[in-house]
Amino acid sequence: MTPDALSALRLDARKCAGHLRLSLRERSWQGTQGNWAGAGTGSSIDFQDHRPYMPGDDPRYIDWAAYARSGQTIMKLYREEVSPRVDLVLDVSRSMFFDPAKAEQNLRLFFFCMESALSIAAALKVFVIRGSELQLIPVEQAMDPAWEPETAQSTETIPGLEQIPFRPNSMRLLISDLLYDVPPDPLLSVLTAQKGNGVIFAPFLEKEQNPDWSGNMELLDCETGRSRRQRVDGGLLQRYRMAYARHLQSWQESSRRYQVRMSRIPSEKDLATALESEGLPQGVVETWG
Repeated sequence: MTPDALSALRLDARKCAGHLRLSLRERSWQGTQGNWAGAGTGSSIDFQDHRPYMPGDDPRYIDWAAYARSGQTIMKLYREEVSPRVDLVLDVSRSMFFDPAKAEQNLRLFFFCMESALSIAAALKVFVIRGSELQLIPVEQAMDPAWEPETAQSTETIPGLEQIPFRPNSMRLLISDLLYDVPPDPLLSVLTAQKGNGVIFAPFLEKEQNPDWSGNMELLDCETGRSRRQRVDGGLLQRYRMAYARHLQSWQESSRRYQVRMSRIPSEKDLATALESEGLPQGVVETWG
């Protein structure tokens, strides 16, 4: 992709991150010191609870009003402020990049997630994966205007999420079209292990779920590069659409069971419109600013 095209995609993502962001309000976080409510106790202004005074406690947090009432020395506890851990994973399977519109939307989503995470000072880690090929991308490199992910060369299509060093209690963002011929449960269990907060952005094309094939066709497997001739009639096309719908339903049902938020993102729409119409209702993004 040309530098100008990449710059345009990054600009779209940055504009979108100006009024939408990753959904962070409904979660207690653990991480380095920052500005978001954590699961521990600390020194923010958000009062949480009391406990008895213990030798060595900071006297600044003694509740003197309670002492005057009861004669007991007790401590005020406040909600710890932390920077959330965000682990961002981009699936670079060939099906994610074979179509220009889908490739561009994938990159917009990827850049949006980075911009959103960095705007709230999250502790961000970035990975690209295809099959067993995994690469940790330094955030500085991923933010370089000239950088774009390379489509991996492996013929494997199922991402080896189990090899990613996800951090405990992190928000785990997966950008993938989910076009894997395997049950979703093993992948979803990785996203939620160690109290992980799983979020899936699933870009798609309308012509993937509702193709207009007819007659003698040459079908190309974009993952392997193999092609075959196939006569497509109404019956075959209907079976394909039903199989696609069952596959999608399986992911949606399993995501609800694992409490992973999932949103399908149409590639034909601009990113802001797609996230507002699809991401907001599913809780994968929220408004701010």
